[in-house]
Amino acid sequence: MALPPQNPPVQRHRVIIPNKHGEKLVGTLHESGTRDIVILCHGFRCTKDTNLILNLAVALENAKISSFRFDFSGNGESEGLFQFGNYWTEVDDLHAVAQHFHESNRVISAIVGHSKGGGVVLLYASKYSDIKTVVNLSGRYDMKAGIEEHLGKDYLERIRRDGFIDVKKRRSGSFDFRVTEESLMDRLGINIHEACLKIDKECRVFTIHGSSDEIIPVEDAFEFAKIIQNHKLHVIGGANHMFSNHQGELSSVVVNFIEETLHQVKGTAS
Repeated sequence: MALPPQNPPVQRHRVIIPNKHGEKLVGTLHESGTRDIVILCHGFRCTKDTNLILNLAVALENAKISSFRFDFSGNGESEGLFQFGNYWTEVDDLHAVAQHFHESNRVISAIVGHSKGGGVVLLYASKYSDIKTVVNLSGRYDMKAGIEEHLGKDYLERIRRDGFIDVKKRRSGSFDFRVTEESLMDRLGINIHEACLKIDKECRVFTIHGSSDEIIPVEDAFEFAKIIQNHKLHVIGGANHMFSNHQGELSSVVVNFIEETLHQVKGTAS
């Protein structure tokens, strides 16, 4: 009796891609044998191995969709110096990754970013029009908000006086990272509202946010819904910023949206 055909097992490969500065970006390719691929972008002080990103990659694996998760420069295994702002540098990193897969004859079906990564994928879509599906997980709309939580009160006066602020780890009190005046100004100079208005109307943007997000308020998600033309919003009730107790629901919502997008694209092509 003939055995039914088996789907090829998912293979995981370490892939190194140089960014425009020649720094090595390190990532993991979850190869499901599909030409379509999803790129996953981590958030601030996180990596490609953060549970949220890893769980999304596994959920896409289970749906037979290939994905690539990587560390931005200065984070995780990738080369470069960590910087507090660096949003446009991370957009450049994402572009280097996208170019690598375009040149490998892959179709990037979506870019997915969490928190700071959500801002990066939105900025990418405002600058480039080669990827038509963007998933923004808990991204920040107001870039001037949330800085005091990291740097403390009177941060502008202190950084102008000293040129930098050293941030300490909350639990141990040991040195965590340095914020320079240049990197702070980089973040304060980003206008997400203006960037979102530049996103091509053919680009589908899906924002997912937790109603109990303690880092970036859910109200930010509603601001994106107001200004992005081709936008869908999904709020996960009770979820915090990392979707700690809602990983399964988050993965299901993301995968369903990407599958729906793939079916629509294939239906249009046929």
